[in-house]
Amino acid sequence: MAISSVAVIGAGVMGAGIAAHIANAGIPVVLLDIVAEGAENRSAIAAAAVVKLLKQQPAPLMHPRNAGLITTGNIEDDLQLVADCDWIIEAVIERLEIKQSLYRHIDRVRKPGSIVSSNTSSIPLRDLVAGLPEHFAEDFLITHFFNPPRYMRLLELVGGEHTRAEAQAAVRDFADRSLGKGVVKCKDTPGFIANRIGIYWIQVAVAEAMALGLTVEEADAVVGKPMGIPKTGVFGLSDLVGLDLLPHLMESMLMRLPESDPLRDRAAIPALIGKMIADGYIGRKGKGGFYRLNRAGGGKVKESIDLVSGEYRRSEEARLESLSAARSGGLQALLRHPDKGGEYARRVLTQVLGYTASLVPEIADDIPAVDEAMRLGYGWQFGPFELIGQVGSDWLTGQLRAASVAVPELLERVGGGTFYRVTAGRLQYLASDGHYRDQVRPEGVLLLADIKRSGEAVAYNGSASLWDIGDGVLCLEFHTKMNALDPEVLAMIRQAIEIVPRQHKALVIYNEGSNFSVGANLGLLLFMANIAAWDLIGEKVEEGQQTYRALKYAPFPVVGAPAGMALGGSCECLLHCDAIQAHSETYMGLVEAAVGVIPAWGGCKELLQRWMVNRRRPGGPMPPIIKCFETISTATVSRSAAEAREYLFLRPEDGITMNRDRLLTDAKARALALAEHYRPPEFEAMRLPGATARVAMDMAIKSFRLAGKATAHDEVVALALAGVLSGGDTDITEALSEEEMLALERDAFLPLVKTTQTLDRLEHMLETGKPLRN
Repeated sequence: MAISSVAVIGAGVMGAGIAAHIANAGIPVVLLDIVAEGAENRSAIAAAAVVKLLKQQPAPLMHPRNAGLITTGNIEDDLQLVADCDWIIEAVIERLEIKQSLYRHIDRVRKPGSIVSSNTSSIPLRDLVAGLPEHFAEDFLITHFFNPPRYMRLLELVGGEHTRAEAQAAVRDFADRSLGKGVVKCKDTPGFIANRIGIYWIQVAVAEAMALGLTVEEADAVVGKPMGIPKTGVFGLSDLVGLDLLPHLMESMLMRLPESDPLRDRAAIPALIGKMIADGYIGRKGKGGFYRLNRAGGGKVKESIDLVSGEYRRSEEARLESLSAARSGGLQALLRHPDKGGEYARRVLTQVLGYTASLVPEIADDIPAVDEAMRLGYGWQFGPFELIGQVGSDWLTGQLRAASVAVPELLERVGGGTFYRVTAGRLQYLASDGHYRDQVRPEGVLLLADIKRSGEAVAYNGSASLWDIGDGVLCLEFHTKMNALDPEVLAMIRQAIEIVPRQHKALVIYNEGSNFSVGANLGLLLFMANIAAWDLIGEKVEEGQQTYRALKYAPFPVVGAPAGMALGGSCECLLHCDAIQAHSETYMGLVEAAVGVIPAWGGCKELLQRWMVNRRRPGGPMPPIIKCFETISTATVSRSAAEAREYLFLRPEDGITMNRDRLLTDAKARALALAEHYRPPEFEAMRLPGATARVAMDMAIKSFRLAGKATAHDEVVALALAGVLSGGDTDITEALSEEEMLALERDAFLPLVKTTQTLDRLEHMLETGKPLRN
C-alpha cells in the first residue's frame, strides 16, 4: 500500500517534530492534541505547536511553507480527520492506559487497513495491544523516531506477532524513501536497540567519570572524538536531551529489564544529578546542566559543574597525556595509556562493548542492525561491533576476563577474528550462528563505499578519485580534509573530462564525507598570500575558472550530488553542473565574502545568469543583480535543499533526495537520463547596467555601514562585488561574454586578497572555523 496522508496524535516536541518532517516530504499531515483547558480555541495546543515549529532552531521545517501541509485539531472534535489517513502515529505521554484508550477511539474512526503506530520509547508492543481487537493488532507496530526527527535519521521499527507484513513493508518504504530514515528492525525488548545500549553507555560513563575523579571536560574529551562519538561526549549529550528524562527512562527500563541485566547494576541516579534536577539544572532547556553559560554582568562565560562539590567553575580544555597520545596514535594509543584518561576509556569501552555483544540476538537479528542504530540514533561514527574491530576482540575478551565478567557467547564465537570482513569485494558480517553473510543493501541503494571495496579506481591522486559506478557513468570523489578543493582536485576534474568521453556517458560528482566540500583550501591561499605569491594566486584563480568552464561545456552531462555543506568553491562547482541531485540536508552558499573575497571561480557569473533567465523574476535589469548582490555579499547559506531553490543555488528542475543512502542512485539515474541526446549548454551574453547599478549598490552598502550592520572591510568587499555584478565599465547596450565576466571576477579578487583585513579573516577562519568581523 502507498502512504499518501498521515496523522500524528500528540503535539508535544516529538509529535510536532514528526508532523513537521512528514510535511517536509510533501505529505499532508493531521496534528491533533487534547482540548486546551479554558482556551477560546479548543485546538490551541496543536495550533501553538505549529507556530513554535516556525520559530524553532534548528528548524524542524525544511521550508516555512511546509507548515501549510499541517492541519491542526483536537481529539474530541476532530478525530474524524484521521479517517482518511493511511498512517496514524500516536505520540502521547508514556502511560499505557492513556495510549490504549486512545487506540480504541482511533479504531472506531479509522479506515480498514490503515496503519497505526506508537512512538513509544520503552513500552513493549505486546503490552500496547493487549486486550485490543485482533484486526487492530494486525495493523499496529512501533515506529520509534529520534529527536529531532528531521535531523536524526534513525527509525526503529518493531512489529508484533500479529502485525501484517504489508503494514511493516509500507511504513519501512515510506520512512526510507519519503522521510530519509535509516529504518532498523528491532525486537520487542526494553529500549529496543539504541536506547538499550545508549542508556547503559551514559550510566557507565557518568559513574566511571565520578569514580576516577575526571572533570566533565576530560570525560567528554575521552569518550568523544577518539571513539568516533560526537564532541558532546556523555555529559554534553545529557545536557542536550535533558537530565530530567533520565529518572523516567530508568524507571521504565527497570520495569521490563530481565533480572540479570547488567543495566540494573548501573540504574542508580547519582545524588548530584538528583539535586541538579530538583534545582532546575536539567540541561540546555533549563538553567544549565553539566555545562552552563554564565551571563552575569552582561558577559557570556562557559562553566562546568564540579562532579565532587557540585559548584560551577570556568570551563577548561581537557589536558591529559592520554588525549595527546590519541591525537597521534588513535584509539589504541588511548587505551594503552596508563593515566586516568586511558583507564576511563578502558573501563567504559570494556563494559559497553561487552554488554552490547551480550544482547545479540536478543534485541536484533544481526550486528549490522545494532551498529546502524547507534550510528544513526546517537551519532556514533562507528557502531559497537565496528569499535570491537578497532580495539580487537581478543583485547575485549581479555579485559572482560580480567574483570571477572562472563564473556558473551557471540564474542566467544568470533574468537580472535572480526565481526566484519571483506570477501571477493563484498562486505560480510558474522551472524549469530557463526557463519559470515553478505551485508545486503535495500533495493535502490548504491554506496560508493561498496564500489570501492569491489574494484580499483579509474584514476586517483591524493585529493580526488574517479570510480566506475556502472552503466557508463563515472563518479568523481573528493577525499581531502573536509573535502577542501585544491589543485589536485581541479586536476582530477580535468582528467575526468578527458576520460569520460572515451568509454562512458556521464559524470556524477559525489562523495560520502560528512560534507560535500567546505570550499577552496584556505590554508593554501593564505600560504601563497603570506609569501606574496600574487602571480601564482592569479594563476590558480584562472585555473579554477577554466576547469569549471571546461566542466560546464564537456561533451557529456555532469550531475552534482551534494550532501551537507557545499560552500564557496564547491558551490561554484555545482553551479557549473548540468543538473544537481541534492540530499535534502544540503547547505549551499557562496560564502567567500565572509573571509574578505568574492567568488572568483565563475560563481558570480553563474548565479547572476540564473537570476537573469529566471522567468519569475521582476522585469528590468536591476532585480537579478540586487538578488545576487544580497545573496553573495551576506555569505548566505541555505538551511536545506528546499531553501537552496529560493536562492537559485538549485534550479526548479533540480532534484532532491530525502535518504542520503539513495543519493548516488538518484544522481546516476539523472545523469543517464540527460545522456540521451545530450548537448552542452550555451552561454547567454549578459547586458548589464554598469555604473547605474553600481551606484545603487554603493548607496545600499553605505547605509548598512552607517547602521552598524557592516564593517569597513565588508564595504570594501561589497563594492568589489558590485563592480562585478554590474558588469564593470559597460552599459545596457553592450553584451558581455562569459570570458569578460570571468575577467571581472579575477580583477576584483586579487586586490582583496592583498588587504590586511582579508588575511586576518583567512587566518581567523582557519584557526577557529568562524568568520571574523573586522
